[in-house]
Amino acid sequence: MESPCWDVHRIEALLDLPFNDLIHRAQSVHRQYHDPNGVQLSTLISVKTGGCSEDCGYCPQAARYHTGVENQEMLTLDEVLAAAAEAKARGASRFCMGAAWRGPKQRDIEKMTEMVGGVKALGLETCATLGMLKPGQAEQLRQAGLDYYNHNLDTAPEFYGEIITTRQYQDRLDTLDKVRNAGINVCCGGIVGMGESRHARAGLIAQLANLDPYPESVPINYLVQVEGTPLHGTAVLDPLEFVRTIAAARVTMPKAMVRLSAGRQEMPDAVQALCFLAGANSIFYGDKLLTTGNPQTERDTMLFDKLGLHPI
Repeated sequence: MESPCWDVHRIEALLDLPFNDLIHRAQSVHRQYHDPNGVQLSTLISVKTGGCSEDCGYCPQAARYHTGVENQEMLTLDEVLAAAAEAKARGASRFCMGAAWRGPKQRDIEKMTEMVGGVKALGLETCATLGMLKPGQAEQLRQAGLDYYNHNLDTAPEFYGEIITTRQYQDRLDTLDKVRNAGINVCCGGIVGMGESRHARAGLIAQLANLDPYPESVPINYLVQVEGTPLHGTAVLDPLEFVRTIAAARVTMPKAMVRLSAGRQEMPDAVQALCFLAGANSIFYGDKLLTTGNPQTERDTMLFDKLGLHPI
């Protein structure tokens, strides 16, 4: 999966195109590599909620913020497998497990490998997002059958310090290297609407597109503002700018699955339709993400029917 060099200025020029021209280009690229009406369904659950020591400005699970999210014990294996079986019955093909840690301890990895193996045995693709990995942990997850590891870059390097101070950008890149070297597919994207400029959005896409190889899965999140987090009250990003970001991800990473992720609950159907037109071909499916709401499955079924979309 070779990717040309996409510098920030090239991507900014892409984002600056007239809207119709950008969407036409993105849709043309999308049709070269993907079923134009197929959408992959992933279900995300939190296997360990709250109490995180990080200070990510968007996250209600950070222990230092007062958001009403309690520090909870890790789910049991049976609870996770029951949720995975329900997700599969509803049409999901990938099951993603998230934990609010800076990084997992060895005892956490041992529990996660059991969960990964159990979910894999149900016939689902497996994904985990567990924070920063130590040497050897990615290999353990791979041996258990993990298909994807999610670790988002969040934003451009120059804006990163405005959002997070408890870890560095390079820490994220180092974890992605561990995942790639272990033979696990990379799921990596970011969040838009955090007060960043268009130039910073271009910088995020440039970072993703120039990973070698670029991620197989690229979640693009629209900031869900949670009261009690530092980013609550941030000026809301124009939805069409979000659509432009989806389109830029599709053009620069043509073979990737571009996932329309957090923020869909607040999006009108017409905006979601534009995102699919711009090249999004994956969604989080189910009534809840880690701690925030998601469109009910019935609403997604109705939207798919209206647009003539089908699950992959």
